Amino acid sequence: MYTEQARRTIQRRTFLSLVGMSSAATILSTALPRPVAAIEDARWPRYRDAIVIDTLGGPGTAYGAGDDSSTPLSASEIDDVRHSGLTAMNVTIGGYHEYATDFDTTTDAIAYWSNQIASHPGVFVLIRHASEIESAKRAGKMGILFGIQGTAAMGENLQHFDTLCNAGVRIFQLTYNRRCLVGDGCLEPGNAGLSKLGLTLVAELNKRNALIDLSHAGERTTLEAIDASAKPIAITHTGCAALAPNPRNKTDNELSRLAKSGGYVGIYLMPFLRTQGQPMAEDLIRHIDHAVEICGEDHVGIGTDGTISPVAVTPEFKKAFADQINQRRKLGISAPGEDPNVYTFSPDLNRADRFEVIAGLLAARNYSDGQIRKILGGNFYRLLQQVWND
Repeated sequence: MYTEQARRTIQRRTFLSLVGMSSAATILSTALPRPVAAIEDARWPRYRDAIVIDTLGGPGTAYGAGDDSSTPLSASEIDDVRHSGLTAMNVTIGGYHEYATDFDTTTDAIAYWSNQIASHPGVFVLIRHASEIESAKRAGKMGILFGIQGTAAMGENLQHFDTLCNAGVRIFQLTYNRRCLVGDGCLEPGNAGLSKLGLTLVAELNKRNALIDLSHAGERTTLEAIDASAKPIAITHTGCAALAPNPRNKTDNELSRLAKSGGYVGIYLMPFLRTQGQPMAEDLIRHIDHAVEICGEDHVGIGTDGTISPVAVTPEFKKAFADQINQRRKLGISAPGEDPNVYTFSPDLNRADRFEVIAGLLAARNYSDGQIRKILGGNFYRLLQQVWND
């Protein structure tokens, strides 16, 4: 049984974002790589007209609002949401591995985010139907999509599944890093694939028009779920194993099979974009390039796995970050490549408007306007329209 502190550590808005202690200033340690000067000029003039979706992330800052399901978002965190230009974001509201308590902590998180949406009606709107994303764009709001990372909150009780669906959860990740009742996560050496319960759940998710997410799934679980699903699936936040061999990244075979089934892959800003050292924006673009080469331009996007507000890398942050990594190791959910000295953000994208900068970097690499629109959010929007069937 995890301690209450460990439960709160895992029950995060974005579970591993760990990217800030203050949204008021961005302070980069001299030990971190410096951003290239040209990145400050990277802009795409059509950004504010595009549908932009972070397929895994969260408003605010790590260790800030939401840690105890009671601290509200601050004024500066709300300002960062507005400044980001994001149309929508897949926000983690639970999952993981603690069967005894995950249903309660997940419903607590749903209550927290429902309250934040209600408290800021001019900023947020809960997305239950794909068409509401365009409505949010027209209204100048950011849509919140409730997603769950792992199925521990449901256990074997599909009535819990009903409860979560009715509360607005429409994105369901089958596993987290370890083995669960549904199948094997990416850190399981046995790589056993989907269980019978997992196959049943895939069929039920298809029936309910819910989106299946395989970001933390093991290779066999990923491939078997793609084959078993009657609808396209998503890998909302990952990298390319061909560029950085790591169990959190997906092989070309997984990516190719995903694309052939009509699915979607979001590239994250995590340490796993490199085998060592601090990832930078160029690493993100390199992984996007590779994913587009393997999957095609209609199946790739961005799921940062981070918070919107930028990071202040203070001594307090460094200690808290190292403590978090050590805690994850003790709990057996730390992936290879997690390092107290390698942060879960790109220093040259450490800003609320990072998607606008990424759009400019893609334009500088001669991506067309149409391709940029797809990668920023159009591809994921298309997937939701198809899977949610509404």
